[in-house]
Amino acid sequence: MTGTEGFRARIVFLLKVPLEYEYDFLDAYEQIRYEVARGVPGHLRDQVCRSATDPEQWMITSEWRDLDSFVAWEATEEHRELAAPLRKCFTEARSLRFEICAETSAQPTTTSS
Repeated sequence: MTGTEGFRARIVFLLKVPLEYEYDFLDAYEQIRYEVARGVPGHLRDQVCRSATDPEQWMITSEWRDLDSFVAWEATEEHRELAAPLRKCFTEARSLRFEICAETSAQPTTTSS
């Protein structure tokens, strides 16, 4: 395979959210996540995570059918409008893009009697 053809994508945003903006951040995320899940082509799932060691460090991950779907959506005016309330809440941000090349899922365990 060449380029991003056939690979799902994982987008990671690492964010610094001051404690005084935590609830605004979570409220903004709540508004955005349902809009994205209902209508953005190629979006599969997302998560918001808070650091276990630094309460101001957050991570948003999203999974996409392919990297091109994310890049196309990120370039839209709709994306900029939806993300605006979220952007007001963080003081630092880093964005990373990955292609998912392999994955392993947990196997159900069986118990013998």
